[in-house]
Amino acid sequence: MNIALIGPSGAGKGTYAHKLARDYSLRHVSTGDLLRTSIENKSPLGLLVTQYIETGDFVPDEFIDAIIEESLKNMDSGTGVLFDGFPRTVYQAESLQKILSESGRKLDAVVYLIASDEEIRRRLYGRLICRKCQFPHHIDHVDSMICQNGDCGGELFRRPDDKGDIPVARLQVYHRETAPLLAYYEKHGLLHSIDAERSIERVHHDLHDLFENLKNQPHATREITDFVPAKTVQGKLILKTVQEQNISVPDIVLLGAPGSGKGTQAKLLCDAFGVVQISTGDLFRKNIAQKTKLGKLAQFYIDRGELVPQEITESMVRQRIALDDTANGVILDGFPRTLPQAEALNQLMHELGRTIAAVVYIAVPDEDIIERLSARITCKMCNRPFHKDFNPFSKCPTAECNGEHLYQRQDDTPETVRKRLKTFHQQTQPLIDYYQENGLLEVINGDGKVSDVTEKIFAIMHSLQVKLDIKF
Repeated sequence: MNIALIGPSGAGKGTYAHKLARDYSLRHVSTGDLLRTSIENKSPLGLLVTQYIETGDFVPDEFIDAIIEESLKNMDSGTGVLFDGFPRTVYQAESLQKILSESGRKLDAVVYLIASDEEIRRRLYGRLICRKCQFPHHIDHVDSMICQNGDCGGELFRRPDDKGDIPVARLQVYHRETAPLLAYYEKHGLLHSIDAERSIERVHHDLHDLFENLKNQPHATREITDFVPAKTVQGKLILKTVQEQNISVPDIVLLGAPGSGKGTQAKLLCDAFGVVQISTGDLFRKNIAQKTKLGKLAQFYIDRGELVPQEITESMVRQRIALDDTANGVILDGFPRTLPQAEALNQLMHELGRTIAAVVYIAVPDEDIIERLSARITCKMCNRPFHKDFNPFSKCPTAECNGEHLYQRQDDTPETVRKRLKTFHQQTQPLIDYYQENGLLEVINGDGKVSDVTEKIFAIMHSLQVKLDIKF
């Protein structure tokens, strides 16, 4: 059997996955564990993931796919798999289907642990984790801060992200990402739901009965084909509502594949129009360096070799936009990247009394992107990109170094770039369609000189200035 166990953080996935994997001789696969192992072993994939995590950049989904694929290849083909908390998005579900098919497997069922938000918050506020084996406990069910998972005996601690408003934000992100996923698996007859608010013994009993039925009577699932998730009503309503407001500042989103020149153009826009560039990578580095509350949370995940959750990224973006220096407008560089992130951005902009004036998509042919990234070099100090042929380093723009911190990213090889571009197109096309349907999208040809692209974007900015009566 190959089964995915999904549900919000705190639903009990880890607790039940350990027991079910043991009872049915399944390989327990957790992306968090796989990432930590890959990083600790300093595998090629682990080194790439470390590079992204430590610089505060999003870890591309194709790296997670590759780690799972590598894990399955190392298993006996007859060994069943229990996926713990994966997949979380439709993109990941489609990737998992392909990976399983290529390894001669198929997904037999997706088990969704249901619990109310109120119950999840109660559990998370009392959750304790073992530092040694990562097994979860609850403060109401332990007599000491010592792990009770077999003979482990590790120290229990409370995660910093199980405090304050973080669990609430985490649930919002979870629901936003999971709604299309549930529809996807329900359509294909794979989804089974279990009430997870009952006692551990009762939930485990029902899970055991379900697994027995799946083992004895394999589920006749429909073939999984292409699936287009329905756009959520919430995101569209918020966008229409804010469009009716008077726009007083040019808040712009820059979209484009890695290597399309978003960062370069964002800096030029800031210099020319007095707006503020907001890059999630820069936000991570600054928050961590300044040891802010969010920076400490991000560092907690980085130290554990885990991906920084989306809700922390969104909180950083919200706090940055709310600062006084954004009064003249912001340029969002590379955020959002997916439709759920766009809906999150709509929500936070609405709450801040702002709206997106335009979305500029810098379109560059894939082969040109591959050529650009294969010769890209980056400064470790300021994260500014250069190109060996088209934009070679001559002197430091910030006068802080003499080029001694330049390096080439390990993921800027042609093969890796092609995989990243495939993921980009799959994840970003729904986002492009979304903004186009709402009349915000401006597409420009980014294939050419930097100055030519800049001229086109400046023309859009000047057009907004006239159309919206905005003063820069």
